[in-house]
Order: sequence, then structure tokens, then C-alpha cells
Amino acid sequence: MLAGVMIPARNTPPMISGNGNVSSFGTTSPVQPNNMMEGQLHPLEMTQLTSESELARIRDDELDSTTKSGSENHEAASGDDQNPRPNKKKRYHRHTQHQIQEMEAFFKECPHPDDKQRKELGRELGLEPLQVKFWFQNKRTQMKTQHERQENSQLRTENEKLRADNMRFREALTTASCPNCGGPTAVGQMSFDEHHLRLENARLREEIDRISAIAAKYVGKSVVNYPLLSSPMPSRPFEFGVQPGTGEIYGAEDLLRSITSPSEADKPMIIELAVAAMEELVRMAQMGEPLWMTSLDGTTCVLNEEEYFRTFPRGIGPKPSGFKCEASRETAVVIMNHINLVEILMDVHQWSTVFSGIVSKASTLDVLSTGVAGNYNGALQVMAAEFQVPSPLVPTRESYYVRYCKQHAEGTWAVVDVSLDNIRPSPSIRCRRRPSGCLIQEMPNGYSKVTWVEHVEVDDSGVHNIYKQFVSSGHAFGAQRWIATLDRQCERLASVMATNVPTGDVGVITNQDGRKSMLKLAERMVISFCAGVSASTAHTWTTLSGTGADDVRVMTRKSIDDPGRPPGIVLSAATSFWLPVSPKRVFDFLRDDNSRNEWDILSNGGAVQEMAHIANGRDTGNCVSLLRVNNANSSQSNMLILQESCTDPIASFVIYAPVDIVAMNVVLNGGDPDYVALLPSGFAILPDGSAVTATTLSADGGITADAACSSGGSLLTVAFQILVDSVPTAKLSLGSVATVNNLIACTVERIKASLSCDA
Repeated sequence: MLAGVMIPARNTPPMISGNGNVSSFGTTSPVQPNNMMEGQLHPLEMTQLTSESELARIRDDELDSTTKSGSENHEAASGDDQNPRPNKKKRYHRHTQHQIQEMEAFFKECPHPDDKQRKELGRELGLEPLQVKFWFQNKRTQMKTQHERQENSQLRTENEKLRADNMRFREALTTASCPNCGGPTAVGQMSFDEHHLRLENARLREEIDRISAIAAKYVGKSVVNYPLLSSPMPSRPFEFGVQPGTGEIYGAEDLLRSITSPSEADKPMIIELAVAAMEELVRMAQMGEPLWMTSLDGTTCVLNEEEYFRTFPRGIGPKPSGFKCEASRETAVVIMNHINLVEILMDVHQWSTVFSGIVSKASTLDVLSTGVAGNYNGALQVMAAEFQVPSPLVPTRESYYVRYCKQHAEGTWAVVDVSLDNIRPSPSIRCRRRPSGCLIQEMPNGYSKVTWVEHVEVDDSGVHNIYKQFVSSGHAFGAQRWIATLDRQCERLASVMATNVPTGDVGVITNQDGRKSMLKLAERMVISFCAGVSASTAHTWTTLSGTGADDVRVMTRKSIDDPGRPPGIVLSAATSFWLPVSPKRVFDFLRDDNSRNEWDILSNGGAVQEMAHIANGRDTGNCVSLLRVNNANSSQSNMLILQESCTDPIASFVIYAPVDIVAMNVVLNGGDPDYVALLPSGFAILPDGSAVTATTLSADGGITADAACSSGGSLLTVAFQILVDSVPTAKLSLGSVATVNNLIACTVERIKASLSCDA
């Protein structure tokens, strides 16, 4: 079984190879062909051109198709109309009930059959391919008409409702007065400035009442219930590849099942805790010695715990027995506007997507305040999240906390998290977040200065020995990793919106819509890879075998009705091991096309050629590529691989997935990538912790890795997702598990053999 090989579902379009042959290799995805105009030449078109006589016949056939309808085909015009020969009669071909039922069933699976499928269906039903073609054309027209009728009916109903509401509001406005300012609401009875001042006074009065109520808690007075604000949220600045319309990313519904929204009695305590945490975060971000001590090599800040408890005696209580303290602080200048950064941090969709390598699951449980003045100033959210290291040997960290956002001055914002475990204690909690978050300051030219503080107390007894040093150094979950990920993602988002793309390089994708679609598809691939490789306590995958560091962990899940994955049983195999080679050397080896055949069993020794790419960062390793494997010894040649490689001073990834040629044609033309089925495989590369990974600010404000990063060994995680059966209800065979184990073990041995020679 090859990595990433997916068995095509019945009646799905095949892959067209470069020589016109049909190949069954690669993913098959229900891409909607209406995004591809007939006759359009696509960037990856590999089918042979039709002869002129065939083109003429097709045009004539399509012209005749306008006289066909429903289940009947008229092959000649009536003599009563235009035909001067009266003896030629009208002929009908009425489809049988069996033919209609078969074509209806096929239409549900594939409304746009290709030539081969039409011929096969016609042969089964005793119809000509043109008759099948016309039936499908008319069926699509019929479905479109029905859909438009339904939409028109809904719009007509909504229009009537709005008209009735409008009349009711007009009548109410004649006698209404503003409940906030006390003035009249009728248009024209006050000036615009007066109306604006009244509304502003009402807003300020409400904010003063809220702050006074919070302050009253500190002098022992009772606290009133705080009303929820209904200010409109700003629109999202970017589009991300998470599932739209949900409150969490994939799998968050399983996260911390015992935790629910806080009760009304808890809300005053939560607000008080958030206000105190905000004050503590700002001070920790700005204070120096003796609270923060510089390490011996001068590259990192170390928290003085004794000084911390003297400076902040209240907090969330003493450190639990058996827990260790992890505290870190990092500062960087990133290429993003400060307002957009705040919006990303306060939106669970965007936050969990940008930090998908760290946040495996996230959910907003309750919104205590949406903020004031139409932005996130004063926003309060109760959240649950799970934080990960991309390895099955490091347990994830679950946290239940409140997130508070506040504007401190013009162009200066802060976002803080603090655990709520003291409000709802649980013996299963293994991680507490003391005030952690970031201070964001506006910089010229759309840049922002971010100071990140990460302060947690954790039970790390479940961490495997080979990851102990990396986790205890603070880099696994510390501020350096958050800042490094943020800086890399800001560069990636800047490349999505870039308009001045250089056209001189070969293979550079310059089509703006095509760039966005391809980057969105690659983003979903990375999220899927990261979500399936960690040791999550709420994971939907079932471990079948493996307990040691050198063993392969095999997990399984069933994919049903998921447009982003092929249907069937999917196996995920993952293993982590140590290499006596620097992370940079491992990353360069794995992303190099010339050395791919040394480890990639999927390529089967074939040459790998880059067809197109998108650079998404200053580092040349940050790139999304479309690769083709040319294997002269296999009939399954001209296979396409979508790959994203990304690196920062803490973590590096090389993630790839086989993709269908037809699907990538749609994506490169700006089509919707959500229906492209992916099963990602790849590598996560981390330092082993033996050398301190330091980060510094470059002249233009970006992050660069010090020379220390190139020393020490590497922790490499190898993971595959493989479709072993296209029927979701099928039972998993032991042979499939053995095949996957052999596949990943062989890949690991090849990598060790190749890199040991270099070492």
C-alpha cells in the first residue's frame, strides 16, 4: 500500500495522464466542473486536442440538444412546423422507467459525467452517448429551475415580512423616545452632532457603570449583573481554511466534555479574575530584573518565581503539588496591523487556524461581553482549548480559561488568558494557565510589536524521555514558539494578499485567485496533518498498536460525508525518533526534490519535478509547491503532489498529499478548494533541546535563528494518512495494519540511512 493512495469511488472521474491514458492513481474529489468553462485550456491540461471534424460534430450535436427535453428526445422537427416534406413524421424516443431510475441514481453521484462515463452508462442502458448527454443537460437545467423557484418563494416571503416590519416601525417611531439618551428618535428633530453626542454619552455612562461595579468588588460591595453588549463585531480580515459556520475547529466538540458554560453566579468572579490578570500581564510584559533574569548565554528570560509571588501575591493560588512552572517571554515585530492581530486572537476560528501547529482543538463556551464601541475593547470570552506538540509521544495540554481583551492607549492593546480551574476544580486538570497572552503595540507601515508572555503550571510526567529536554526547556509550549509561529503566519497571510508577484521566475503562480485557492487548500492540508498526529485525550482516532518510542502508532477513523476527505476507512500511522543531525539539515533534506526518491516510497524511484510554487515567506523553505512524479517504470505516471514546507526557529514541517489533476485545474483557476479530497502525510521537525534555540530581531523587525539552532540533534515525527478501504462500513483487516506498519518503518529506515551518512 502506498502512502497517500486513495481508492477511487465508483463513477468518479479518472486522472488523465500526460499521454492521454487513463490512470486510477491519486485522489478523486467531487470538484464541480461548472467552475471550468468548456474549451478553456487549463495550466495542467494533459488531454489530447480533438480533431476539427469531431469539434464540428460536437457543435452540431449541442445545437440539436436544445430541442431535447426531460425523458424524451425529438430527433426530427414536425412536418406541421417547418419541414416542407409532409410524409416525414415526428419520432420520439421515450426513456423506459428503468433507464430513468438508473440515470437518476447516477446523477446523484456525478451530475457532470465525462465522455467515458456517458459511453459506459449508455452501453448499460441501451442508449446513445448523445442521448445520455442530453438527458443530463436537461436534468441539470431542471434542478436549477427548481432551485430558483424555491429561492424566489423564500425571497417573496421575506420581502412581505420586511414590509410589515417597516410599517410597524414607522408607526412606533412617531411616539418613541431614545431609552439611552432620553431624546427624540424621529428623524429631523435634532442635529446630527447632537444625536452623536447623546449616543456617545450613553455609551460612556454604561462603561463607567461597568468599571465601577468591577471596582466595587475590591472594597467588599456587592456586584450587579453585567449586561451583555451587542456592538457589532468587525468583519474578518482574512479567509481561513477552517470549517465555516461552526464554533470550533475539527474535533473540538469532544474537548473537555465535562465543561459547560459558566453559571450566572460565576460571572462576577470571572470578570474580577480577568481584570486582575490583565494588570498582571501588562506588568510582566514590561518589567525587567529582578522579576525576569537573563540566562547565562543572554538569549532568554527566566522568571524568578520567588519574586513573582512577592510581586503578585493574589493570583490564582499556590502551585499544585507535583506541577512544574514554565514561564517565558519573547518580543518581535511582525508584518501585520495591530487591529487585525487583535481580531485574529479574539476569533476562535482564526486563532486556532493561525496557530494550528500549537492549538489542536479550541472552542468558545460563552461570551460574557462582545466589547464596546464596535470593537473588541472589553471583550470577555470563556474558552476551552487543547495545546499540542506534533508528536504522539507528548500528551496534549487541556485548559479551561477566560480570554480578556483591552485597549490601553491609542494603538496599544493586550489580550490575556487565565485559567478558571479555581472556580470549577477538577482532579483531571494537568495544566493551569496563569496570566498569559500578549501586548500589541502599533508600529509604522502596518507592522506591530508583540510581547508574548507564557506562564503555565503543568504535570509533564507523561512526556516521553526523548522529548523531556525539549519540553522542560520551555520551547515546546513557550512564548518563543508562539512568536515564531505568529511571525511565519503573518508572512504567509501577506503573501495571500500580495499583488506585485514577480513574473520572471519559472513556475510562479501569478493568478491572484489561483494563489488564494491553492494557499487555502495547502492550509487545510497542514491543519489536517497537525490534528491527526498528536496524542490528544479527546481524539477520535483509536490506537491499534504501538507503545514504545521506536514503535509505530496506528490509529483509525471512518470518513463519511466529509467533502475534504475521501469516503472510507482511513489509517493514520505516526512515529517519533531522534536523529543526530541538526533540524535545519533534516528539513533541507526532506524538502529537496533531488533527494526525495531516497525516502519517498510513493515516488517509487521516479524523478520529482516542481511544476508550480508560491513563496510565502522570507525564508526560501517557506513555500507551497505542486510536484509531479515521472516514473518510467510505472503506468501510474504523471502523479501530482501538493506540498507545503515551512520553517521557523522552533519547528519545521514538510507536509504533502497526492492530488487529482482535474481538481488542481479547478483550484489554479480560482475554484473552491473545499471539495478537493486530501489525505496528508509528512514530517514535523523539532530541536531535541540539547542546544538552546535562540531568536533575535533582524534589521527589518523579523525573526532570525541564531547559530545555536544549527547545533544539537533533531526530533523527527513521521506520519501517514492512508485510505485502506473506500467503504466506510467495512471492517479493518490486520493485513492493512501490517502494511501501514511496514510502510512507515521502511520510510524511517531510509531517512536514518541517508542522514547517517551525512552525519
